Amino acid sequence: MSLKKVHDVQPKEFKFSKENLKRADDILKRYPEKNKKSAVMPFLYLAQRQNDNWIPLAAMKYIANKLSMPYISVYEVATFYTMYNLAPVGKHFVQVCTTTPCLIRGADKIVKICKEKISPNENEVSKSGNCSWMEVECLGACVSAPMMQINDDYYEDLDETNTREILDSLLNDKPLNPGSYRGRKNTSPEKKQTVNGGDLA
Repeated sequence: MSLKKVHDVQPKEFKFSKENLKRADDILKRYPEKNKKSAVMPFLYLAQRQNDNWIPLAAMKYIANKLSMPYISVYEVATFYTMYNLAPVGKHFVQVCTTTPCLIRGADKIVKICKEKISPNENEVSKSGNCSWMEVECLGACVSAPMMQINDDYYEDLDETNTREILDSLLNDKPLNPGSYRGRKNTSPEKKQTVNGGDLA
């Protein structure tokens, strides 16, 4: 999304909801008063969840005020970590892992399908208005590569066919179930492994 478009959607004000104010108070109890700025990351996460999965500038200023820290310090944290979205994303936010294990098992094909199905560019909301995608670094599901994270859920052991089916389900706002698309129950190898003819312990 262009800087102009991001500017156009920035709200003038932001405040935690009643529920998030309670969560914020609970978070602050974990830290000594003098170190309350350590709550900046969970506060940013609360703001993102409250605001359709992205953090507006008004939310950063609000958090800075609540934690008695400079606004620029909140901004630095928000811009450093890729888990924080600083512009609107789709209702179904697709993150495709393209780190080496996923890439050698076909993540580049998943990226190509995202460009075809959702939008030609990363961080661009689909014409339907309910999807966006981006490439990310390792999501920690290397055994079941290639994979993608959609909002909070992992979709693993993907190929071109099931990736198309999953993305179509998102575009139709009827998401398919997450999990392994090869029927894995956990992240152990698919076949029983042996060493020198004996079972691994």
